[in-house]
Amino acid sequence: MTEHTSGTARAAVTDAPTPALDASLFIPAPGAAPMWRMIAAQARMELRVMLRHGEQFLLTMVIPVLLLVGFSLVNVLDVGEGARVDALTPGVLALAIMSTSFTGLAIGTGFERRYGVLKRLGATPLSRFGLLAAKTLAVLGVQAIQVAVLCAVALLLGWSPSLEPAGVLAVLALVLLATAAFSSLALLMAGTLRAEATLAGANLVYVLMLGLGGVLFPTSSFPGPMEQAVSLLPITALSSGLRDVLAYGTLPGPGVFVVLAVWTVVCGFLASRLFRWE
Repeated sequence: MTEHTSGTARAAVTDAPTPALDASLFIPAPGAAPMWRMIAAQARMELRVMLRHGEQFLLTMVIPVLLLVGFSLVNVLDVGEGARVDALTPGVLALAIMSTSFTGLAIGTGFERRYGVLKRLGATPLSRFGLLAAKTLAVLGVQAIQVAVLCAVALLLGWSPSLEPAGVLAVLALVLLATAAFSSLALLMAGTLRAEATLAGANLVYVLMLGLGGVLFPTSSFPGPMEQAVSLLPITALSSGLRDVLAYGTLPGPGVFVVLAVWTVVCGFLASRLFRWE
């Protein structure tokens, strides 16, 4: 009996897999998930939060649709020659992109910082780069929904855009560059100001850019010096570039890309230096 037990024990010890040879002993493997998986999970969460937020839904969907439908059907604003919806749609698309990548992002990030959400996320394996990448992906997701809804409404109103392959590429470049510029400005404001100041400042900038940025009408109707000044705003560059492609069927000049690139570089540099996570 003793020999049988000792033999069985030796056999068990001999047959037992060594940790180095049997990888199944380490499943589930401890440690952080790959970065791309963390970014994807955080982006899905950010997207759900943005779509469920009532104020952001008002800014990103309701106001642009009301402006497009109202000023397309009612002749109370001089939008230039041609069909009203053809002149209004590029500007309203620019406004929708700004509302998501600037106003909504600034207000949301500002209050996340105030309530300590960013501080707690900083204690997770998700890095700062991962958090910013997730926010950017969520913004692009909302913008895709905005563009689909606004284009569908515009087509129902009789919109007939002038689109060539080069024009499509120009529109994509303008949207991506403007998103980078507005997001950098939003993170700069949210990372340096208090949440209440960010809320007030973001709404004020939204109203000013709505009135001065060539959203509802071309800035050529402004006096000369004022037209030159507002041409340096990112919303003016985006709306005029989209109007050139979608309404006039021409490629935008290099000036609009330069304006957006300068805003992206300057605001991105300042945000990387001055952004406070707590």
